[in-house]
Amino acid sequence: MSDPQTLLRVGLVQHACTDVAEQNRAASAQGIREAAAAGARLVLLQELHVSRYFCQREDSRLFDLAEPIPGPSTRFFGALASELGLVIVGSLFERRAPGLYHNTAVVLENDGSIGGRYRKMHIPDDPGYYEKFYFTPGDTGFRPVATSLGRLGILVCWDQWFPEAARLMALAGAELLLYPTAIGWDPAEETPERERQRDAWISVQRGHAVANGLPLLAANRVGAEPDPSGHGGGTLFWGSSFICGPQGEILARAGETPQVLLADIDRRRSEAVRRIWPFLRDRRIDAYQPLLKRYDDWPD
Repeated sequence: MSDPQTLLRVGLVQHACTDVAEQNRAASAQGIREAAAAGARLVLLQELHVSRYFCQREDSRLFDLAEPIPGPSTRFFGALASELGLVIVGSLFERRAPGLYHNTAVVLENDGSIGGRYRKMHIPDDPGYYEKFYFTPGDTGFRPVATSLGRLGILVCWDQWFPEAARLMALAGAELLLYPTAIGWDPAEETPERERQRDAWISVQRGHAVANGLPLLAANRVGAEPDPSGHGGGTLFWGSSFICGPQGEILARAGETPQVLLADIDRRRSEAVRRIWPFLRDRRIDAYQPLLKRYDDWPD
């Protein structure tokens, strides 16, 4: 039986977003308060939760949505973290300098201070996800953020498909993997294809948990968001946020509606799992040099 002293109650907040930042912050805050009332000490929010997912089109006017760090959102969520005595991981469109913007996850410590940040490293450029127009690739590296609750390996959305990112966070001492996300379906896609996409999304992240022996939290938004340009059908965000343990076991999973998800993570399990599955011990670091190539073209 787990010792309560080793348990960390964590929460995720998934909700729909509007075009009004204050409404979105209020929706996130409501979920955070609900999680805190249930005993959560760490709460993860979804990707770019202060606005709609604006990357469905390229429009230079939308850079006005970006904000500095520190700025309005970090002050808002910092005050909430201090009031409730918990750690909040948020996700912002960061204005770093004129003409320089990032997709940034920021940690608000339980005293309200900024504990650290991670700038999204892998930037997609696909129909409905034109992020290369808006975001400069991150330069923080795959380094965990040290907090009062441990070292958080924070990655953002498209990062979740790359095993290298999770592994580097684990090698740098991450104790949890956290993925704020905004991912959904094209409304024109048929049900079988939708299920394949969502299953792949869940499976690959559970694989990162297994391969690294770490608990993992993935927070996604919900709701239909139209393409303002009218050229596309918009995006139907599928929610399905989840929390899993270091063997990929699902501890909690949300549906496709607004929800606050909670789970207790046993901090001792990563050590126990890594003893029976010593992947880090058996890595062949002498043979991995080809990973530094874009593609290894073998001779005929």
